[in-house]
Amino acid sequence: MTMLCPYGLNVAKLLPLHTLGSGLLVSRIDMNKKLHLLVVEDDEQMQSLLSVYLEQEGYDITGVTTGKDMFSALNKRPANLILLDLTLPDEDGLTLARQLRARSDIPIIIMTARQSMEDRLAGLDIGADDFLTKPFDPRELVLRVRNVLKRSSDDSDNETRTIDFDDWRLDLSARTLTAPDDSDVALTGGEFNLLVALAKAPNRVLSRDHLLDAVVRDNEPPSDRMIDVFVSRLRKKIEKNPRKPVYIVTVPGHGYKFAGQ
Repeated sequence: MTMLCPYGLNVAKLLPLHTLGSGLLVSRIDMNKKLHLLVVEDDEQMQSLLSVYLEQEGYDITGVTTGKDMFSALNKRPANLILLDLTLPDEDGLTLARQLRARSDIPIIIMTARQSMEDRLAGLDIGADDFLTKPFDPRELVLRVRNVLKRSSDDSDNETRTIDFDDWRLDLSARTLTAPDDSDVALTGGEFNLLVALAKAPNRVLSRDHLLDAVVRDNEPPSDRMIDVFVSRLRKKIEKNPRKPVYIVTVPGHGYKFAGQ
């Protein structure tokens, strides 16, 4: 008889995956070693079980219980993947996933006891990479983690780290903007993040809320006015005529879109 603990893990199967003869996977993947996973789970017993199991598989684990602690942990040390529970004491997990996705491409696996298809679709639509419904078999969790990390690694190998538009160049790795005359344009962190968010979605209208998620740090109070200020500053730096912008275009009542070619 299979036993499930009340926290969503099959405790009868808490054996390292590489020791199993099930045919699922008989040896560890080398890429697992020392990869850093951030487990965001407010139930401390569930978090402990997840951490122990994943550490047995060769991952380095940090566990936190709130959204605020999640951002604090990421500021101290980047993670290769985030396991995110939807029900947290200070913020809904879907909101946190949206904020994470607006700021970075870090892989996210959502964990939840919620059964509705709406929650699953909402999580995937926001940009989560996978979705696990509690209770789940820990071996399935490990396989999903491995698959998501492999896809992320493959995407990184093929990902362009620059965005070019009309002889301008955004270097995402160096976080620099180069003008058509090859001079460097000084941008603040918020200006750079906003320009990247816009340039990654050409000709799409982005709301102020979406753009706020890209530029606001976790310890800053959000403000629609902040986006307007950043847009005004960027226009002065990249537009020939800031009063008649051709790159960052206002869409009245909706937000902004990037029209660079």
